[in-house]
Amino acid sequence: MNNGPGAGFDWSTKSVLVTGGTGSFGKKFVEVMVREFHPKKLIVFSRDELKQYEMRQIHPDNEGDPLRYFIGDVRDPRRLRRAMNGVDVVVHTAAMKQVPACEYNPIEAVLTNITGTTNVIDAALDAGVDRVVGLSTDKAVNPVNLYGATKLVAEKLFVQANAYRGSGPTKFSCVRYGNVVGSRGSVIPLFLSQRSNGRVTVTDSRMTRFWITLEQGVRFVIRAVETMEGGEVFVPKIPSTNIMSVVEAATPECRVDIIGIRPGEKLHEVLISEDEARGAVELDEMYVIRPPAPLGADGIAARGRALADGFRYSSDSNECSLSADEIREMVADVSGAVR
Repeated sequence: MNNGPGAGFDWSTKSVLVTGGTGSFGKKFVEVMVREFHPKKLIVFSRDELKQYEMRQIHPDNEGDPLRYFIGDVRDPRRLRRAMNGVDVVVHTAAMKQVPACEYNPIEAVLTNITGTTNVIDAALDAGVDRVVGLSTDKAVNPVNLYGATKLVAEKLFVQANAYRGSGPTKFSCVRYGNVVGSRGSVIPLFLSQRSNGRVTVTDSRMTRFWITLEQGVRFVIRAVETMEGGEVFVPKIPSTNIMSVVEAATPECRVDIIGIRPGEKLHEVLISEDEARGAVELDEMYVIRPPAPLGADGIAARGRALADGFRYSSDSNECSLSADEIREMVADVSGAVR
């Protein structure tokens, strides 16, 4: 029996909407929700009718099913307001996230990642949604590319939205984590696709990254929804590894071409900066960056331990690293999914 934080949260009484619901995260979120949590209603909000059609073959929206599919764009505030009518929980995943695409199309990235987030906030406030969680990324910490900069702004908008709710019920929090294993555009599927050529491209052999699976990401977001008080940024404890270890596991027989770091790319990623650490606490399975007073209550963060002076949660100094066997298992899972 679960008697911890969030134990009293009953998903079966909730209507849930996920923006970007046909993306990698959205599909896994729907799968887990339908299989284990049985929400009263589950709304997939996205702009791609083909992806919705394909998803509907797996998760139908017949009478008696909880699924509903809304075609819409987070850039359209009127459609968001319509979709959120009667909704209790929103998980906001819709974003432009490919770094090169955001660099080449900066206005489009701003319209989706910043204006779209603003529209989600306004629609949730207008509809009286209870809880809203936004997905963020390690690239939002000390950003060097436009994608990271837009996600940093989106985080700030979500945290500060708690000041806009007045006496209303709506609470906003964020989840921030690193590279998702096997998600669209991630590096492992790229290495696997290059394997047939006998050569793989690596930007810099010193590079390190945080790693999390889709399943882990979904379950962490679910935990955040259940325990949030509003204004927190939840950061999971996840492993990191050097990129060459991933190459050796995915394509051990291939030649490696070092092509140089691309614009907007870092050698190492950071999930919590030294400055943020002063307002963060540690729990057994996560860190929580507390909201600035008076935006939210401490909630789950009240059980946390203060971080040491100078603490920095970085992929190159992370105490938790993937073993060779774990990397091979991670690659094998992705390889089976992309066949």
